[in-house]
Amino acid sequence: MSFLHHISLPQPDPLGGGLREEIEEELQEPEVQEFADDLDANILAERWNEVVHDLHEDPDWYDSNQE
Repeated sequence: MSFLHHISLPQPDPLGGGLREEIEEELQEPEVQEFADDLDANILAERWNEVVHDLHEDPDWYDSNQE
C-alpha cells in the first residue's frame, strides 16, 4: 500500500526562516546602496573589455576553449 499520493508538501519559501525580515532591515540602514541610476551601457562594456583583457594577460590564465 502506497501512502505517497496522500502527502502534500508546502511550497519552499526561499525568504523564509527570517531572511525576508533581515532584507527589510538591511534596506532601512542609512548606508544602503541605491542602484537606481541608469547605467551607461557603453561605459560598462568598455570596462568589461578592460577586465577581460587584463585577465588574458595574466600568466596563470587558462582558457579551455583554446585547446
